[in-house]
Amino acid sequence: MPKLVYDFAEGNKTMKELLGGKGANLAEMTNLGLPVPPGFTISTEACKAYLSTGSVPPELADEIDHHVDVLQQKMGKKLGQADDPLLVSVRSGAAVSMPGMMETVLNVGLNDDSVNGLAHQSGNPRFAWDAYRRLIQMFGKTVLGMEGDVFEDAIEAAKQAKGTRNDLDLDAGDLKAIVETFKQAVLDHTGREFPQDPRTQMDLAIEAVFGSWNSERAILYRRQERIATDLGTAVNICSMVFGNLGMDSGTGVCFTRDPSTGQPGVYGDYLQNAQGEDVVAGIRNTVPLADLEQIDKTSYDELLAIMAKLEGHYRDLCDIEFTVERGKLWMLQTRVGKRTAAAAFRIATSLIDEGVIDTDEALKRVKGAQLAQLMFPRFDADADTELLTKAIGASPGAASGKVVLTSAAAVAAAEKGEKVILVRRETNPDDLHGMIAAQGILTSRGGKTSHAAVVARGMGKTCVCGAEELEVNVAEGTISVNGKVLDADATISIDGTTGEVFAGEVPVVASPVVQYFEGSLDAEAGDELVASVHRLMTHADEVRRLGVRTNADTADDAARARRFGAEGIGLCRTEHMFLGERREAVERLILADDDAEREAALAELEPLQRGDFLELLSAMDGLPVTIRLIDPPLHEFLPSMEDLAVKVALANERGQDPGRDATLLAAVQRLHEQNPMLGLRGVRLGLVIPGLFAMQVRAIASAAVELKHQGKDPQPEIMIPLVGAVQELHLARDEVTKVLADVGVEWSIPIGTMIELPRAAVIADQIAEAADFFSFGTNDLTQTTWGFSRDDVEGSFFSRYLEKGIFAVSPFESIDVEGVGALVRTGVDRGRATKPDLKLGICGEHGGDPDSVHFFHEAGLDYVSCSPFRIPIARLEAGRAALD
Repeated sequence: MPKLVYDFAEGNKTMKELLGGKGANLAEMTNLGLPVPPGFTISTEACKAYLSTGSVPPELADEIDHHVDVLQQKMGKKLGQADDPLLVSVRSGAAVSMPGMMETVLNVGLNDDSVNGLAHQSGNPRFAWDAYRRLIQMFGKTVLGMEGDVFEDAIEAAKQAKGTRNDLDLDAGDLKAIVETFKQAVLDHTGREFPQDPRTQMDLAIEAVFGSWNSERAILYRRQERIATDLGTAVNICSMVFGNLGMDSGTGVCFTRDPSTGQPGVYGDYLQNAQGEDVVAGIRNTVPLADLEQIDKTSYDELLAIMAKLEGHYRDLCDIEFTVERGKLWMLQTRVGKRTAAAAFRIATSLIDEGVIDTDEALKRVKGAQLAQLMFPRFDADADTELLTKAIGASPGAASGKVVLTSAAAVAAAEKGEKVILVRRETNPDDLHGMIAAQGILTSRGGKTSHAAVVARGMGKTCVCGAEELEVNVAEGTISVNGKVLDADATISIDGTTGEVFAGEVPVVASPVVQYFEGSLDAEAGDELVASVHRLMTHADEVRRLGVRTNADTADDAARARRFGAEGIGLCRTEHMFLGERREAVERLILADDDAEREAALAELEPLQRGDFLELLSAMDGLPVTIRLIDPPLHEFLPSMEDLAVKVALANERGQDPGRDATLLAAVQRLHEQNPMLGLRGVRLGLVIPGLFAMQVRAIASAAVELKHQGKDPQPEIMIPLVGAVQELHLARDEVTKVLADVGVEWSIPIGTMIELPRAAVIADQIAEAADFFSFGTNDLTQTTWGFSRDDVEGSFFSRYLEKGIFAVSPFESIDVEGVGALVRTGVDRGRATKPDLKLGICGEHGGDPDSVHFFHEAGLDYVSCSPFRIPIARLEAGRAALD
C-alpha cells in the first residue's frame, strides 16, 4: 500500500488527485510561508480503499499516529490533555470542489476534562463550553447520523429560557447545560455515551468523512456537475484556531475579485466572535469584508496582502477562508473560486491585460457551457413568479406565450402576431411548422434527445420536455398541472435551462452576446462582456484545428448558422422537405401501385426539392453542404395507425365510405414494422424503391448546375445514410454517379456515407473504398451500440441509471467515450487506413457538446456539425481542445 498520510509541508497544489483540492492548497499555502495552522492530509487512496472494502485500511492507524505525534510536538500540546488540549478539525476535501456536499467536524479532542483546561487556558469559559457543544452537535449529525433538529431545538429552548434570540447572550452556564442536553441526546440515540477519547473521536470522524463521499447530496452534486464517482475524498486534520474567542476574533470568506462580475476589489464577509460554519449557517448577519479595516486594521492589511499574493501565485480569482484569533490571522483554505459565466470571460481577458496570463491560458479558462449561459435569453430573477412544475430543460432560453395545443393553432396565432407556447404530449415531424411559429415548446413526454428537444435546439427554440405532472387535453382545450387547470388561451412561461414552467408572463432579459453573434451588435460598441467574448472567440478560431459546420435544413437556418460562424453544412435532412403541403405527394408515392404512379409522384416532388436545394446552396455559397438522402422509414410520412383505425371504424359504424382513410390504413398496416428504426430506412429505401434516390440527386445536381451558371460556387456533398455493407454503398454510388452525369455535372461532387451502425465502424476499411467522406451519425450509433431507443429510455429508466451511477451523464447528451467513442476511433483508423485523406466529420447532437468536441478533436476528425445556436460553443471548445 502506498503512503497514505502527508504533512501539509509535503504537498503542493499539483497533487489534487491525491490530497484533494483543500489539502493540496493548504500544502501550497504552507510552502508559500503563509500563516496556515499545522496539520496533515489523509489521501484519497485511503478513501478509495475504504469505499471498496467498507473498512479503513489497517496500516492507516500507524501513519496517523506518527503525524499526530509530529503535530503535537509542533504545537507543544497533546490531544486530550487536561490543562491545554490540542484540538483539531477533521474536514473533507475532494480533488474537484464540492462545497458543502461532504462532512466536517470541528473541535475534535474536547471531552469532559479538557473542556475545563481549555476554559482555563483561554480565560474564557464561555468559549470553551461553546466549542464543546459544537463538537457534540457536529459529531452527532455527521458521525452518528442524528437529526439536526435535536440540537437546534435544544439551543432554541435555551435562548427562549434566557429571553433572547441571540446566541451570544448564552453564557458559560447556559452552554454547559446545553452540552449535558446534547450528551443525553447522543446516549438516547445511540445507546452509548459520547466518546471521551480524542483518538476515538478522530477515527470515527475520519470514517464519517470517507462515507460522506457517497451521501445522497454528494452523489446528486457529482451527477449535476459531471464529476467522476471514483475519485474519493481526502481528509484534512488541521490544528484548530478559534474565531469565537471574543470580539477581537472572527471568521470570514473573501474573494480576490467579484465572482459575479469579475471586477477587482474587496469582496467578502466577516463575522466577529464566530467559527467558520456560522458564516454559512447565517446565525448572525455578517459585515462586509471592508469593515474589517475598522475592526482590526492589522489583520485587514495582512489579509489584503495575502489575497494579492495568492491571486498572483494562482493567476486567477481565489476563494479564501480565514480566521482571526485574538488579532492573529490564519489561512484555512484557498481555491480557484467559482464564478458566473460573465465573470469567467471578464476575468480571463482582464488577466491578459494585466500580464498575468497569455491568451492561450485565458481561452482554457472559459467553457462552452458558460458561453451557452450567456447566449440564451433569461427570465428576470427579480420578477414575481408562480411555479407550475419543473421538468427537463431540453433547449435553453426563456419564452412566454399563450398555450396552444396544436400546430395549426400555433401557426394561426403567429399569423395574428400572437406569441404562443406549443404544448403537446410529444411532437412529431408534422409539428415542425407549429414549432417554428411558437416561442417555445413544452411536452409532457420525452427527454433531451426527443424530437421536440432535437428540433428545438436546431432552431434555437426554448423547449422543456418530460413534464410528467402536465396533462394535455386537446379535446377540451385545456392543460392541467397538479390540479390547476389552464385554458388554451392562458399564458405560461418556460425556462429551457432550468426546466421550470411558470404561470403567466415572466419578464425576459435579452442577451447581448447573441446580438453580437448575429451581427447586430458590434464587439467594439458592445459592453465589456461582449468585448471579452469577442477576444476569446477570435483566438479560438485562430488556434482550432476542427472545422465547425451546422445541421440545417432550410435557407433561413443556413443563413443564421453562417452568421454564427458555420463553415458549411454537415447535415441537411432532406426528409424535412417532404412535410407540410408536400405530404399528399409523398403519400401518393407510398401508395403507388405501379411504376407509372410512382414516377408521377416523384416527378411532382422533384421541382419542389430542387427549389429547396437552390435556396440552401445559395445561402451557403462557397461552403460545403452535406445533403443526406432520405433516411426515416416511410410510415413517418403517413397518419398514425391508431388515428386511421379509429376513423375507419367510425365510418363503417355509421355506414359511411371510409374512402382514402381505408387506403391509407391498409398502407400503414403493410408498412408497419415492430422496430421501424431498425427496418426499411436509409440506404435500404433507396435500393428498394426505384427512382427515390435518383429524384433527390437530380434535384441536387440541377440546382447546383443552375447556380454555377449564375456565377456562384455551390459545393454539395451527397451522403448515403445507414450503410452497413460496402455493397450497399457501391450500388447507391453507381446510381448517384449516373444521375450526376445525366444532369451534366462537370465537376466532382463528393459521395460519402454516415457511419451510424456498429458494423459500419468495424468494416470502415471496406466502406472507405466507395466513400469520399464519412460523417459519424452519433445519435443512431449510440442507439444501436447501447440498444437504446432515445425516444423512450430517457423517460423510462435513465433517471434511475443516473442515480445509481451507471451513467454520469446521458450517452445521448455527451459521447460515451468507452463504447460509442471506441467505435468512432475504429471507424477513423480503419477508414484512413484505406484512404489516408478521407474526410471525417460528425453530425449527431454530440457535435455541439463541449466534452464531446474535445473527444472528436483527439480522435482526429476534421469537423463537427451541430445546430446553429451551438456553433459558437463548438468553435470555442474546438479552440480549447487544440490547446489541451
